[in-house]
Amino acid sequence: MNLLNILQILAVVLTIVTGLVSLLWPRSVQGFTGLTAPDGRGITEIRSILGGLFIGLGIAVFVLGVRETYQMLGIMYLAIAAVRLVSIFVDKSSVQSNWISVATEIVLGIILVL
Repeated sequence: MNLLNILQILAVVLTIVTGLVSLLWPRSVQGFTGLTAPDGRGITEIRSILGGLFIGLGIAVFVLGVRETYQMLGIMYLAIAAVRLVSIFVDKSSVQSNWISVATEIVLGIILVL
């Protein structure tokens, strides 16, 4: 196993952990994402989208175990980064957590696509 393989596995694990945090402690993401959930409906969205989607995609990479699943997850991160980057300027949301997110998404995306 080479360094790239180790980084790819870490990226997938990070994806699953992000999903687990969002699923189990949905209000904890508010400080970093800026998302607020004043009622059960909002909590459900955080749990299902940030939780379920990230957990499901991460697990799919390990279950299917083919290179293309790593690339698919990487493309997802790069697409999120591209939309976030445009949104930072369109929505005037140039805050530190957004820049950290876009940098993280680009790095994870590149690692997973390689």
